Amino acid sequence: MLVVALVVGIAVVGSLVSSLFQTLSARPPAVDTRIVTPDESKAAKAAQQTPAGSAAAEAASWLAAQPTTYWLTPEIDPVDQVWDRVAHLSAEARDQDATVSIAVYGLPDRDCGNHSAGGLDPDAYREWTARIGDALRNASDVRKIVVLEPDSIALAPSCGSLEERARHLRTAVENLRGVNTWIYLDGGHSAWHPVNEMADLLRSTGLVDEVRGVALNVSNYQDTANEFAYAHRLSDLLGGTHAIIDTSRNGAGPAGPDWCNPGGRLVGAASGAFGDGVVDTTLWIKPPGESDGECNGGPVAGTWWPDAAVELTRESR
Repeated sequence: MLVVALVVGIAVVGSLVSSLFQTLSARPPAVDTRIVTPDESKAAKAAQQTPAGSAAAEAASWLAAQPTTYWLTPEIDPVDQVWDRVAHLSAEARDQDATVSIAVYGLPDRDCGNHSAGGLDPDAYREWTARIGDALRNASDVRKIVVLEPDSIALAPSCGSLEERARHLRTAVENLRGVNTWIYLDGGHSAWHPVNEMADLLRSTGLVDEVRGVALNVSNYQDTANEFAYAHRLSDLLGGTHAIIDTSRNGAGPAGPDWCNPGGRLVGAASGAFGDGVVDTTLWIKPPGESDGECNGGPVAGTWWPDAAVELTRESR
């Protein structure tokens, strides 16, 4: 009888999760979330440089046409160039009647020395984020989504640097805030920290009430329904904070503990596909086709990887 009850219970939970996903997927986004398709994406550059007729060219061209977040890094967009980059993205947003989505990724001790190690020293970070903020405010007529420093909070306990990181994030929020600008802190994902623990980490930054919400599942593969449920639990614990969910590579679901270039993945629901009263929208934050790092055959983190682009889009293009 116990086994039967357990099986029935599992079936009921599975049915509820499936029902939740179907309900959510039928709803429009909570906000107008047509996202810019950036012509300076690595997919767009690969589409121009890859010989036509190959699967790699087809995948790059298809991905180049998808609304996707642009990652600002000091390596590619240093302080003397980042204003122009944001201005160009804002001009694209006007032309497309869309929302700019950028990830700001230059935190001191970025990625705690892992695959995406780097970042700026504190003074340079302050100057760099101030330039980004100036450019964002200069485009006050454009809607902006800012994903602030992916992994910075969820990874902090492993690095022993939460207090220091929170200080840098507070500087960044102060520099970036402005009209029509929604800032989202790193919220990890549903398979990383238990929700109570993640809520405590976010509270400790002192920024929950200073930003729109949290970004979940960035560069990861968790099921969208699980991330919606996690977002709602975080919102309940944090006084109604909102969320966005990265669906760029979760079309085949999670890959277990292997987060670095796992095989067999697929792109997920498009940017702006759906949302609800807590989740503002789905969003392609990690650009599909860019490597997580030198693991599972991948090149350096952030590098365009044609094999991954082909695999991720095999059922879409």
